[in-house]
Amino acid sequence: MSGMITEVGPAGRGEMDACVRIGALAPLSRPGWDEAGRHLLAGMELAVREVNDAGGIAGRPLELVVRDTAADPHRAAAAVDELARLGVAALAGEYHSVVARAAATRADALGLPFLCSSAVLDALTEQPTPWVARLAPAQSHGWRIYADFLLAAGHRRIAVAAQPSVYWASGVRVLRDHLAPRGGTVTEIDMRESTPASVCDALVEGHATALLLLVGHPEPAVSVVRSVRGDPRLAEILIGAPAGQPEFAAWAASLGDAGAGVPFLRYLPERLGPLGTRVGTALRERLAEAPSFVSFEGYDTVAVLAEVLRSHGTDRARIAESWASVSVEGTRGRIRFSRTPDIGVRQWMGAPVQVVDRDPARPGRFRVLRSVPGYAGHRPG
Repeated sequence: MSGMITEVGPAGRGEMDACVRIGALAPLSRPGWDEAGRHLLAGMELAVREVNDAGGIAGRPLELVVRDTAADPHRAAAAVDELARLGVAALAGEYHSVVARAAATRADALGLPFLCSSAVLDALTEQPTPWVARLAPAQSHGWRIYADFLLAAGHRRIAVAAQPSVYWASGVRVLRDHLAPRGGTVTEIDMRESTPASVCDALVEGHATALLLLVGHPEPAVSVVRSVRGDPRLAEILIGAPAGQPEFAAWAASLGDAGAGVPFLRYLPERLGPLGTRVGTALRERLAEAPSFVSFEGYDTVAVLAEVLRSHGTDRARIAESWASVSVEGTRGRIRFSRTPDIGVRQWMGAPVQVVDRDPARPGRFRVLRSVPGYAGHRPG
């Protein structure tokens, strides 16, 4: 894999000093969501190539030092330690929230700047930290938008098929807190004790009108979708996947037409501007398939870090101090970071949020069902 560095010995120190290095974390193997990791890395690598084509960082080439987290928090924390020893100026990336939380905690302890690309868990760190910033919208924001979509579509009896995870539990809490005052209910189906057939029975017994998949992909998500789609008792039920499983080609390949009409969250604007359009074309060529929102997040992460490195140099403390003054045109809008209540890291408040599904008439095409351009009343600071 391009950018994959496994060891740098003393003989390579001069070459290292000639480069500016960013540590890149991504799930590139199972049980991680490796398709998301591949898209994330493609976006970061494209941005690095463009930075270097434009002269690098003050004449020095920019280079990624890539580590595969494989969705393992312990592996991610160890990677952060290693990357810090290798002298990277900053960390970038990660998709899985629980893994990103482990990386952010370790980066905070080491004083290593970390720009998180895709993880949305609100509590990315237990305490406020100056070292971490994030591009993806906080889960509480995106999932409330998803809950409003459900209410507008007439769904108030919601069932969730959930696996144990801090991320899934946080999502259930957001949904329940937002839906309950508006007359909605959320019933959990514990997938540790359920089969796809028993999920169907629970949906019928509970008179649910929507089932949300808070589970891993491909399994058990694919088996649950097939079972629900094949049950005539559930012909009218909505299947949803707020975490974004249907975004990727593997979902369509596994489920075909059965995977259409499953709304999910995506972090793209309704229309890309000139930069986003150009980057999207390059990403499609690089991936040999349609780029996901995750690949745009990867590109934007490196674009922000490159601008910070040009303006503030490679000193880690100065990089962290710069989060408050960042203003970079990204593929999905101008990126600035703010402090927000109850979130301990600096947050891009202007990230667009969509609820999207695959069109049942053409599963290869996405339909935008709801679109929010950014947080209302955003003020950088």
